[in-house]
Amino acid sequence: MNESGINPDIRKHSLAGVIITLGIVFGDLGTSPLYVMKAIVSGGNEFNDLLIYGSMSCIFWTLTLQTTIKYVIITLRADNNGEGGIYALFALMKRKSSWPAILTIIGASALLADGVITPAITITASVEGLRIFIPDFPVVAIVLLIFAVIFFMQQFGTNIVTGTFGPLMVIWFIMLGVLGFSQLIHHPEALKALSPSYTYRFLSEYPGGFILLGAVFLCTTGAEVLYSHLGHCGLKNIRISWIFVKITLLLNYFGQGAWLIAQNGTKVDVNPFFGIMPAWFVLPGIIVAILAAIIASQALITGSFTLISEAISLNFWPKLKESFPTPLKGYVYIPSVNWFLLIACSFVVIFFKESGNMQAAYGLSIAITMVMTTLLLSSYLYQKGVNHRLILLLLMVFLTLEGTFLIASLNKFFNGGWFTVILASLFFIIMYGWYFGRKLKNRYVTFTNLNKYIALFKDLSSDDSVPKSATNLVYIIKANKPDQVESKVIQSIFQKQPKRADTYWFLHVDRVDEPDRFDYLVTPIIPEVLIRIDFYIGFKVEPKINLYFKEVLEDLTESGEIKLKSSFDSLRKHSIAADFKFVLIDRIMPRDYKLSNIENITLFLHSISRILCVSDVKALQLDSANTIEEQVPITIDQPIDKRIHRIKLK
Repeated sequence: MNESGINPDIRKHSLAGVIITLGIVFGDLGTSPLYVMKAIVSGGNEFNDLLIYGSMSCIFWTLTLQTTIKYVIITLRADNNGEGGIYALFALMKRKSSWPAILTIIGASALLADGVITPAITITASVEGLRIFIPDFPVVAIVLLIFAVIFFMQQFGTNIVTGTFGPLMVIWFIMLGVLGFSQLIHHPEALKALSPSYTYRFLSEYPGGFILLGAVFLCTTGAEVLYSHLGHCGLKNIRISWIFVKITLLLNYFGQGAWLIAQNGTKVDVNPFFGIMPAWFVLPGIIVAILAAIIASQALITGSFTLISEAISLNFWPKLKESFPTPLKGYVYIPSVNWFLLIACSFVVIFFKESGNMQAAYGLSIAITMVMTTLLLSSYLYQKGVNHRLILLLLMVFLTLEGTFLIASLNKFFNGGWFTVILASLFFIIMYGWYFGRKLKNRYVTFTNLNKYIALFKDLSSDDSVPKSATNLVYIIKANKPDQVESKVIQSIFQKQPKRADTYWFLHVDRVDEPDRFDYLVTPIIPEVLIRIDFYIGFKVEPKINLYFKEVLEDLTESGEIKLKSSFDSLRKHSIAADFKFVLIDRIMPRDYKLSNIENITLFLHSISRILCVSDVKALQLDSANTIEEQVPITIDQPIDKRIHRIKLK
């Protein structure tokens, strides 16, 4: 247990793990009753029994097929050493071609857009309940105030209050179930909606029923977040808690439907979620709803941090400053993302003003993500050797279901869906430019065999005619093979102002697919002269390379493999440690090379993405006082059509 009273390893199956899972995973799904039935009723052309029974039937089968079968039963099994989410799914693939990368970028872009819209719609819908008492209640101002507090607190970590999230969500779900059951017991005929025949009739007979699927889809929008939090909570905790969550959600939805049936065909203006509450409980119910909405928003904010952090580790996003303000494993805080979310969420609330106006933007973003997840999951299962017929069945069922929801959501493009497209497109440009721009530049990386330079390293290291750059010169390299190094490193050491050192260190940082891997390998290429260190770091481990390198040096010193005394006699006499200097090399694409149009566009997008990127010094947490950065041109062999001729003097 840590000082906040939370067990850091909540992934282990236990009652405490299940309760904490309710607070971390199901905030988004759990707060959907706040606005789903309201969206359906307000969007319906006719207020009749078919609207109510049909929508309840659609909600039941959506939660069953989409959330239970696709995510809880199937997708959660596609874990990368316990981690879930669209990036973990991509990391699982053995063949990472361009198309899976593009699908991942599209899905992640839409999911990040969802991280903006969910806090806005959830908190706004809960605060709107206060208009029951004060019709002119300043909802927008209060929501903005709540945002200011939530996002300001992120920098200090949320472990102090996270321990209360689970118990509060238990209260929330019990409240949902009790309120729904109190209505359902008086109108049990609402249970007829469990029959899929009402879903068919709703789509075939109710005017505008297909378009209303966009509102129905809001009931399952948190399913993708559920998958993303697999690494935080564990498979068993999520599956067991989902049983409780689904029962209470269905009780509440059907309770709202029973209450609407009791209105005898009279369309109501009040949100059915608050309408099913007894008069004496409305105010306490609104307060609990606001707290649940804040918890749901916190889960989405934390999820956005984690998503960006994973994207950085897998080279889908430019390097950003990251910190870890909480002792809980896997929780990260990214300042730039935090303040962007504050501005974006505030803009959504100010622009749309009411939760009902945000629904079109909300459903569209997550529908896109779910389609991408289905395609990636099918590709992963195919690579894993799963029966082709089962994969085809999965594609047919879920692409039909999600494609239908996507088309229905696109019908509201001009009512708010455009915001999702613009926001997701912004994220897409950043990720596409960074990922494929790096791949394009890496295509022109040339490597050389180190064996050809063994004698040269020895001679330069002992050549007193060359001024010493440092006792220990450290290069961050990308060569995966121990007998190779980038040509630019050789150029930097021997040609671009030769750099003499007693010992040269090549550090290779390998961000591996295993999320928590944390070890290193030492390869003495030339003992005491040229040493290579390979760091194997999982994508959820903070890359403190400067600190890890110091720990490696301590290990090597203790084992007697190296001596870290200064090479200068006067300093060595006083036991002064040897000096170190890091060299980072940035590759620049020369302007005089002709590339294809798509390559030029990719490099242009890459240059835009670089605006967001922090330097490698900050990203790898190196000592800036002992680090120098060099720029070298990328060398591309291109045929010369015509060679320039010399004019001879007469």
